[in-house]
Amino acid sequence: MEVFVAAAERGGFTAAARAMSMTPSGVSKLIARLETRLGARLFNRSTRKLQLTSEGAAFFDRCKTILAQIEEAERCAGADEAPVGLVRVSVNVPVGTHLLLPCIQPFLARYPEVALDIALTDWVVDLLDERTDVAVRSGPLPDSSLRARKLGTTRMMIVASPEYLTRRGEPQVPRDLSGHARLGFSYARAVKGWPLRVDGKTVSVPVDGPVQISDGEALRRLVLEGVGMARLAHFQVRDDIEAGRLVPVLEPYTAHDSEDIHAVFVGDGGPVPTRVRAFVDFLADKIGPGKL
Repeated sequence: MEVFVAAAERGGFTAAARAMSMTPSGVSKLIARLETRLGARLFNRSTRKLQLTSEGAAFFDRCKTILAQIEEAERCAGADEAPVGLVRVSVNVPVGTHLLLPCIQPFLARYPEVALDIALTDWVVDLLDERTDVAVRSGPLPDSSLRARKLGTTRMMIVASPEYLTRRGEPQVPRDLSGHARLGFSYARAVKGWPLRVDGKTVSVPVDGPVQISDGEALRRLVLEGVGMARLAHFQVRDDIEAGRLVPVLEPYTAHDSEDIHAVFVGDGGPVPTRVRAFVDFLADKIGPGKL
């Protein structure tokens, strides 16, 4: 049933094989045996497409229910047991560097039977395709079937190095930004431009400086080197500001600007594995509201 559901959800035997750590031929043989036992064709196959038959669609719905019930039964039976197993985590580089990594040692000390596989990337991954249990994401969340738990909200601010401001001058009002190097990300983000509040209205300042980059920590490094200014999270630049390495600019126009941080994970309304729930709960406690 698990293999059948994986093939149906991913639209192919090869994708299901990757998800289940099997070979495509192994998946094909299991599906063929299942169809023989049921006496019904579950998929219509072509060289380009795998599509459920009407019998397959009905069987798929029941399989999802049964597998969820099995997982729930196992979760309830082991509710008093310590979490065990591997948790695969995807997190953007700034959150991973400044918030997640300091949590790893205390998490492993509390849950010694849990192992972590952590991927730091500013690209948004597909949890199913990448076999990821939890992703920590900043900014607005798109509508999806994923579950989400809000970890907190961080203030966003525009910062520059003292050396850059001495050389280029400090902007006093938003229109002064036209003469400055505005650094940003090389991929599309949910928040386009820098949202500044002017006369009670939010205006978006385009980010079209000399450098666009795919890594939030590398962007911070460029700002520290005096290449330009950037919009970064408070937790990411807090130490730099306190040490005088960076300076917030246009604060009266950015005081409203913030982004939520969420942990997202696959759930489909069913039970969440104990190891995943323990990890998300731990993050919510360690980097939750009031700590960003």
